[in-house]
Amino acid sequence: MQPHHPPSPAPNRRRRTALFVALFSVGGLLVLGGGLLGRALIQPSDGGFLHFAGQTPRNEWRSVDKKHWQAVAAAGTIEATDITDAREKNRGACGPGMVEVSGRYKLDAEGKDSSGGVEELQNSACVDWISKDFPARCKTFDRPGWLDLSQKLPTKPLRYCMDRFEYPNKKGENPIIVVTYNESTALCKAAGKRLCNETEWTFACEGEEAVPYPYGYERDAEACNVDRPWKPFAENGLAPRDGQKARAELDRLWQGQPSGASPKCKSPFGLYDMTGNVDEWTKTTRTSGGFASVLKGGYWGPVRARCRPATRAHNENFVAYQQSFRCCSDAPASTTTGLADAGSGPDAGPDAGPAEPQPAGVRLVPVPQEARRSVEVDDQDEQEELAKKVGLQCGVRAVGDVGEVGDAGAFAAFAVATALGARRLRRRSAG
Repeated sequence: MQPHHPPSPAPNRRRRTALFVALFSVGGLLVLGGGLLGRALIQPSDGGFLHFAGQTPRNEWRSVDKKHWQAVAAAGTIEATDITDAREKNRGACGPGMVEVSGRYKLDAEGKDSSGGVEELQNSACVDWISKDFPARCKTFDRPGWLDLSQKLPTKPLRYCMDRFEYPNKKGENPIIVVTYNESTALCKAAGKRLCNETEWTFACEGEEAVPYPYGYERDAEACNVDRPWKPFAENGLAPRDGQKARAELDRLWQGQPSGASPKCKSPFGLYDMTGNVDEWTKTTRTSGGFASVLKGGYWGPVRARCRPATRAHNENFVAYQQSFRCCSDAPASTTTGLADAGSGPDAGPDAGPAEPQPAGVRLVPVPQEARRSVEVDDQDEQEELAKKVGLQCGVRAVGDVGEVGDAGAFAAFAVATALGARRLRRRSAG
């Protein structure tokens, strides 16, 4: 009788086992290793693969106060403010680098501001939608139709000064990003100015005719920096905000451009980059509920990027990679415009009547958890739709508002994943 020998493992099974062991070993080295491999920062690339944060960056980056970032502009491309002022000729009574904005701002049919009524009415004048689903974007608005719809809307006089470009307000410089609402407020104050409120921002973008886009009625990706491909971001990519990890994530995501690089992206008052490029923090003009912080203008991605829409879902300390701001100030007293200064200023009320007092301090009104997700959208009601499309879960935390996962926690997660993988392999082999 021949001795019985157990059958040899199938070649495919041996290869799968070897591959599993190799992957587990490499993963353990990456997570636990104390040397260069163990400390290498892994980030998702555009195609969903991984790359090391130590790769040569596409841009040179400047860290500002160890929490903000700015892509360094090419040498010799930054224009002196006095030269810009002399060419643009729209400074009026305002300080250097600012534009005087004055005229009559359209309110909704009930004489209220920031209600969304004007935006909804404007939507009815769209004759060619790119998409009515997320992100809702209109290719062409009918100008005669809009003028007919809006001609009887009540208006409100405004007069104030606004920075011509996104902060730091210099032609040729890239905007400073990774900044919260509270930090934006402080930076404007340090410059002797104040953060613009949402009404001031909207009027400076759309003018007295209330055009949908700062340059007119037809969406044009060649006019402003909009409709670039959306890139998934690393949830903890900006935690902490300073250092190589944050720089690598910003360099991967950045699709912005220097202020004034798109000469057609100019509002009726002569302000640049009001839509697209980077989101801009403003102060709410609503008198109850919600956060003080409002984002306007959209950014370089495929979002609405119009003058009227606003993002109200993020709190005053929320930070992400595409956020910046610009500053405003009260206009000096003038007898030449014929416009009252009512409605301008940092605490102007939203309606055509007397302004209601704003509550002091930071607003702490609770917002549903799903409204806190760190997704680059233009309004709270669109966040759920985006979450479905990109597979986000309800517990996703704000970019930059969280701590880093430690090595032990990362290894535990890795071990669970590999254990599940091993179980699947065993089941397949048994089958």
